[in-house]
Amino acid sequence: MKKLFLFDFDGVLVDSLDFYTHAVGKCLEEIGTPIVQSKEDYLALSDRNLYESMASKGVDLEAFVQKASEIMPSLDYKILTPMPGLEPILERLHQTNILVIISSSSSQLIRAVLQNIQYERYFQDVFGSDFLFSKVDKINHAVEKFGISSKHVFYIGDTTGDIYEAKEAGVKAVAAAWGWHNREKLATAHPDYLIDLPKELLDL
Repeated sequence: MKKLFLFDFDGVLVDSLDFYTHAVGKCLEEIGTPIVQSKEDYLALSDRNLYESMASKGVDLEAFVQKASEIMPSLDYKILTPMPGLEPILERLHQTNILVIISSSSSQLIRAVLQNIQYERYFQDVFGSDFLFSKVDKINHAVEKFGISSKHVFYIGDTTGDIYEAKEAGVKAVAAAWGWHNREKLATAHPDYLIDLPKELLDL
């Protein structure tokens, strides 16, 4: 039975916490809402949907997106590296399943990074921040597009926000403990699966 694996990008596929703490902090500062002064500030935004969290703290999302479109292209995305142990797992999974990325980062940046780390061949599509803000809506779109029953759809995320949105969308929520939120914090969101290593994806 072919399954649909929906991957978060940052923290699950690539090591990008420092990159985005700096980038998002810079964007927010330039639009007059400097709410990210540390890595902890940025991680706290991922307790729920990133954009909803920013909006609840007074961020003008339209201004943020505009500023991000100006700043992000100038950043050196080539410093981003894959999370350890993933490539052989992606190689096996993509042979008999559908792999898609659903992320709060821009699709353009994600595709550039995938090409740089030579992962683009594994993924059939990318739905980033330029498509929709809500991961629930993106998940629903992917399920409809690829025609896979939700009981065979897995969303792999590394924050409690990811898990809440996957569960709201009605798909299997897989918490990846190698990412941004630790195992204990991820457990509070009650994922369907809580895994410590990429190779455990093969057991789903």
